[in-house]
Amino acid sequence: MQAPVTTEHEEETMFNLKMNPGFNFGALARCAAVVVGIVILVSLGSAKDPELNPAALTYKLPDQIKWTDSPTGASTAVLYGDPNKPGLYIILNKWSAHHNSRPHFHANDRYITVLSGTWWVNTGAKYDPDGMVPMPTGTFVTHYGKQIHYDGAKDSEAVLEIVGEGPATATPAEEK
Repeated sequence: MQAPVTTEHEEETMFNLKMNPGFNFGALARCAAVVVGIVILVSLGSAKDPELNPAALTYKLPDQIKWTDSPTGASTAVLYGDPNKPGLYIILNKWSAHHNSRPHFHANDRYITVLSGTWWVNTGAKYDPDGMVPMPTGTFVTHYGKQIHYDGAKDSEAVLEIVGEGPATATPAEEK
């Protein structure tokens, strides 16, 4: 095995360190740590919550989103638009555990993303909760307009984001 090759500068540095045996590397490391800590504290101390331009963006934190409960076991929060009027709308829909809709259809297409939990869906006019199919968190689903389906939650809550074109109507379509 060959000895490592050193440069003239490295040899000079090693010579200087050998000639100064009292040099305290621990003190140097502590000093560097203190300097870094001061820089971090000064930068954090001068930071404040940024003021965002409301002409550029608006936002709602989770505790600012207003949820409306319904007797069907679903809570709804309107994020954008008005689902009762023509135009684009975005809502959150929270299905409580053990609640499902019955077969129905919507006039327009709806685009759904499962944000949390497992959402259960099925198609057709005959209500068959045992035949429902799980849609786990992250799944994207399109409900096509005028096509019969039903959906909900089984053992745990499911939260969905629904994007659609209003007015959002649901027409019952169950075969008895």
